[in-house]
Amino acid sequence: MQDIDFVKGHGTENDFVVLPDLDGTLDLTASRVRALCDRNRGLGADGVLRVVKGAAVADAPSDVDPDGWFMDYRNADGSIAEMCGNGLRLFANYLVDAGLAERGEFVVGTRSGPRPVETHDDGSVTLHMGPARVFGRSHASVSGEGFAGVAIDVGNPHLACLIDSDPADLDLTVPPGHDPVLFPHGVNVELFRRKGPDAIQMRVHERGVGETRSCGTGTVAAVAAMLHLADQPTGWSYVDVLGGRVRVEITEDGSTLTGPAVLVARGTLDRRWWESAS
Repeated sequence: MQDIDFVKGHGTENDFVVLPDLDGTLDLTASRVRALCDRNRGLGADGVLRVVKGAAVADAPSDVDPDGWFMDYRNADGSIAEMCGNGLRLFANYLVDAGLAERGEFVVGTRSGPRPVETHDDGSVTLHMGPARVFGRSHASVSGEGFAGVAIDVGNPHLACLIDSDPADLDLTVPPGHDPVLFPHGVNVELFRRKGPDAIQMRVHERGVGETRSCGTGTVAAVAAMLHLADQPTGWSYVDVLGGRVRVEITEDGSTLTGPAVLVARGTLDRRWWESAS
């Protein structure tokens, strides 16, 4: 039995296990994802990125190239997610490092559709995230306190809450309360405040994971919410998260996210462990 290759990396300390599955034969069950992401009995990660061709993914959108590379993203609890900005930056850098794509511009398939990416010589990656669509207003509750927020779709659902207090003072060990009618499949909750004219500070609780050091789509949602509340259709901001800093721009036809992506280690999973984790 052959062992299974993996790569470990992170985007602003939002960390992932990358599993190359070039022939589309890896049986990535929810229990295996949970075991991989467990920081005691596995490698530890916020999620898993399976590298596979679009044709091998049954629920790939119709506009995704079946012969192109597809980011099959799973949350740490084993659930399937539509999109992950930090994961996509790491995924793109992995493709270049592995010789599966040329440095520069190319397209990666996701469950939110095709996403153009641009890898840079300094290791940073710019993602074209598509539109950040406002679809309502709601509230999140943290430790019994309510925070008004803007509901935003960035390929996955977000509730971005502009607050006056320091986000560092909040307890995000428990999932924030949210409206299950507006968010029937759960929601990523961002709590952010302005730091100045060109920066905001943000913490995030991701559905299926918990609080993470960063959330790429969450940073886009936070900037989109900030602009929406100021009645500004376009603009940009740096976003400071626990794991570092990214730059988000909201344009008339979409959004971009630029930030680092770091490949940390590579190795093999023991096949016996893999089988036992099924």
